[in-house]
Amino acid sequence: MLKLDHLTVIAPTLAEGVAHVRTCLDLDVPFGQRHLYMGTHNHLIQLGGPVYLEVVALDPEGSAPGRARWFGLDDQKRVRADWEEGRRLRGWVARTDAIDAVLAGRSGIFGRKVALPANDPAFDFAIPDDGALPLDGAAPAVIDRRGKPRSMAAIADLGARLRGFCLAHPEPNAILALYREFAVEGAPTLIQGPRLRYRAQIETPTGLKDLT
Repeated sequence: MLKLDHLTVIAPTLAEGVAHVRTCLDLDVPFGQRHLYMGTHNHLIQLGGPVYLEVVALDPEGSAPGRARWFGLDDQKRVRADWEEGRRLRGWVARTDAIDAVLAGRSGIFGRKVALPANDPAFDFAIPDDGALPLDGAAPAVIDRRGKPRSMAAIADLGARLRGFCLAHPEPNAILALYREFAVEGAPTLIQGPRLRYRAQIETPTGLKDLT
């Protein structure tokens, strides 16, 4: 019912996010787009197949969307605190063709369906009322592109390929049960850890590298 769509580096600023990926992967991630309907912007690169990496941040020149932004980006103090703790690869997005079924009885985890952009919707995205990451990022954000696959031609291919994806969590069995409930394809491997923390192994033109 859910498939890995993309990984998210959630940054205080795009410049910091891009610099972090450059340090980790030795790759310069190019600009993607401004989300005028959400007051955010991003940089993007392909990670193989339909999967990609997004560096996302609040757009200082953007307008407030009139509702909570996605990825917890309204809480800039929290974004900065996570960043300084080294929790930079902060979450992921899963795609579905049945978002209503996924959210049924689970809005407390994933949030509510929001049609975006509001004036001419092209996709649906689940956003908690307060904009927080689902289960602090242990659960994916959910997107439904209404039957239209994401065009990878618009995302730069710098030769990066996702080889592994891991989540350390203090209660890994509970998170694993959630993944199994939705038969998540491409979910991270779960291990015991004192605090939620992601690590992705990515093959690059200069070797296998870790993104955290």
